[in-house]
Amino acid sequence: MDEPYSIMANEGHEFQLKRDDISHLDILQVGEDKFHLLKDGKSFHIEILAGDFKGLQYTVKVNGTEYKIAIKTPLLRLIEKMGFATNGTKNVASIEAPMPGLILEISVKEGQQVRENDSLLILEAMKMENSITSPRDGVVKSISVKQGDAVEKKQILLTFE
Repeated sequence: MDEPYSIMANEGHEFQLKRDDISHLDILQVGEDKFHLLKDGKSFHIEILAGDFKGLQYTVKVNGTEYKIAIKTPLLRLIEKMGFATNGTKNVASIEAPMPGLILEISVKEGQQVRENDSLLILEAMKMENSITSPRDGVVKSISVKQGDAVEKKQILLTFE
């Protein structure tokens, strides 16, 4: 199965490229960030001006014209189709215990603003202290446990607004 990559240029022109299409391109690197491409008898001079490899976003110049390019891999398109966030704000509504254990400490209060990676609580499990951190920025709506509580795996510990 050769699912295509979606390429969006300047937020208005979308096209699909399959891996096989990409592997058959007649392209030659002519500088550190410069390439020459022959496609259907036409010559293209390409320069990568800026790139966010992790975010799959690039600014390229093709024959003197600048383009903002966003690439979506087949996996990213599937994740979006399933309704999961791939970047930006994470849509986590609650924190569940990842394992059975004992609540040693609660670092936040209801109504408190938290940032991604802030410590929320400490869960002792198998004689190890596990810091549970916030997966996103948000406000703590409710805390379902208190210090000293024994919790089961998947038990809701707290929720976000």
